[in-house]
Amino acid sequence: MLQQLVLQSAGAAIGIFLGALIGLGVRKRKGNSEGLLAGSVLLTACAAGGLALVTLTAIRYFAQS
Repeated sequence: MLQQLVLQSAGAAIGIFLGALIGLGVRKRKGNSEGLLAGSVLLTACAAGGLALVTLTAIRYFAQS
């Protein structure tokens, strides 16, 4: 059951990861690297995608109950 919920949430999490990767990459290229984890765009985008995956999975889990 949990695996199915994670798979259903994966699409949105990938979208958030890609959006954060593009947005933060543009922002860093312009010289603003404030708010990045360890100064890394990739690490920050991975964290955003992971957090989105956990959050959306939890929302789907509790909505089912």
